Amino acid sequence: MHTPVSTPDLPPAGDLPDHAIDEATAHLRDVLAHAIEHGPDHAALVVFDTHTPLARALTEAYRRNLPGAAFIDFDAATPDAVLAAFKSMRAKDLVVLVQSTNFRLDGFRVRVELFKLGLKVVEHVHLSRMPGQQSEHYIEALAYDPSYFRGTGRALKGRIDAAPHARVVGGGETLHFSSPFEPAKLNIGDYSEMNNVGGQFPIGEVFTEALDLEAVHGRVQVHVFGDTSYRSNHPDVPVTLIVERGRVVGTENATPAFQEVLDKITLDEGEVWVRELGFGMNRAFTRERRVDDIGTYERMCGIHLSLGAKHGVYTKPGFKRKDARYHIDVFAVTDAVYLGEERVYEDGHWTCS
Repeated sequence: MHTPVSTPDLPPAGDLPDHAIDEATAHLRDVLAHAIEHGPDHAALVVFDTHTPLARALTEAYRRNLPGAAFIDFDAATPDAVLAAFKSMRAKDLVVLVQSTNFRLDGFRVRVELFKLGLKVVEHVHLSRMPGQQSEHYIEALAYDPSYFRGTGRALKGRIDAAPHARVVGGGETLHFSSPFEPAKLNIGDYSEMNNVGGQFPIGEVFTEALDLEAVHGRVQVHVFGDTSYRSNHPDVPVTLIVERGRVVGTENATPAFQEVLDKITLDEGEVWVRELGFGMNRAFTRERRVDDIGTYERMCGIHLSLGAKHGVYTKPGFKRKDARYHIDVFAVTDAVYLGEERVYEDGHWTCS
């Protein structure tokens, strides 16, 4: 087996309890086997740091699962050494990135460039934003149940792609999508029909947006939003958004932090569009069980929306990439979701399979 660099002694597993490290080991074993389909014929490289208990715990879990892998401490290596290790690997080899913040290599967009090399990638990012009990929530979210993610995920996509309209009901409010939808995209750990294998973990999401953005209207309560520091902000009272013709035209119970987000979008884009309709599937995250990193919490089992004109997946007439700057995730109080007239969300769970 091709091994790009030697394996140094790893740091101790850190100060998460042993059961959490054991759980991480079991979940990542399933991720590697079933989602990434990594086998003994291909090399593995883990690039890690030791800044946080969660990073140390995940690194230990990978050490147990990948005994033949090479490990590089990002802080103890030069950028040239890291890049050389990447470039020495062969297509379909595996790179794992365990990052308390976000690794930076000048001019090298790490995950994008690794995919260009034909490598499989598992990325754990911004782990420092999830201290204490949140670290254990994160580990639980790594659990990979193929039948749930793939079965329910594909069932949701089928219904989204066929739906003539939809509505999100929660807290006594209803947000209407009076339009069919863009073809839904899947983040369910099945890469068989994709160019690249892997991405940021934890996973679990199906997302789309209205074909006609101006057909989105009504009211929706927001229980968590991404603030200007990219962290989950949880107001004491949900913020109500009033939406007309696809734009936020008013709010109720807006906090200063939420108003700051709206003001930044309005200043730079002129108005606040509602674009993404996200169906989060990860059952480890709920309205009550949260993590501070907004990019991780985005997988929460429920509905999230994006505010701002930016959406790199779906192009729309009149939206220029250079002018669209914001894609801010907000999480809807959700009691029910209807695709057409079929209810697909009830009691905190997706009901189609």
